[in-house]
Amino acid sequence: MNIQVFNLSLNTADRDLRKLFSAFGIVASAEVIRDKLNGRSKCNAMVEMPIEREALLAIESLHQTMLDGKKISVTALHAKPKW
Repeated sequence: MNIQVFNLSLNTADRDLRKLFSAFGIVASAEVIRDKLNGRSKCNAMVEMPIEREALLAIESLHQTMLDGKKISVTALHAKPKW
């Protein structure tokens, strides 16, 4: 299942997301979305968890929680975006 994460800190890295979500199960990928021109974070990310039950638990548990000083928004994505 693909998961969108919004309102990330500029300091949040891929490894931070992988660590956070792996507490709920297998993480196939975790990637902070970056600006193609300057490489800076767009403060959003995509996380892929192959087991739906684990992904739903992560979404429910992490939505509106604090990460790196920011309250994040976590939602399911049913079609992979073209970022």
